[in-house]
Amino acid sequence: MFQDNAHRQELSHLTDEQYRVSQEGGTEPAFDNDYWDNEQPGLYVDLVTGEPLFASTDKYDSGTGWPSFTKPISRDAVRVAFDNSHGMVRQEVLSESSGSHLGHLFGDGPTEAGGERYCMNSASLKFIAADNLDAYGLQEYASLFEE
Repeated sequence: MFQDNAHRQELSHLTDEQYRVSQEGGTEPAFDNDYWDNEQPGLYVDLVTGEPLFASTDKYDSGTGWPSFTKPISRDAVRVAFDNSHGMVRQEVLSESSGSHLGHLFGDGPTEAGGERYCMNSASLKFIAADNLDAYGLQEYASLFEE
């Protein structure tokens, strides 16, 4: 993804790694990222816009070392594009609100949950704990985490 200097400055709050992954289509190391083993209840939001993307209720351990989800919080939250990089044909997952690269979609997820695996990069996401949703104006999602 090509980004001009004005766009880079607009995203100056991102770390170099967050920028490389979310804006340049990079990938962070497996098992060495913030959320691959996070088990707290909450939402994963777009790092750039704060738009909710995934819920912890749809997260599972895929064994890959990246946070994996069976589905997005809404089909309108993400879009899928073909990715021919690295000599492979894959389905790239992008945030609909910011266009940021999130990760890839694979068809090897849990069959009982639809068979999809949204394999995401922690560097493209921000985690909001369920007990902190109000502070981010996301209280409408609180019912997802009620027992």
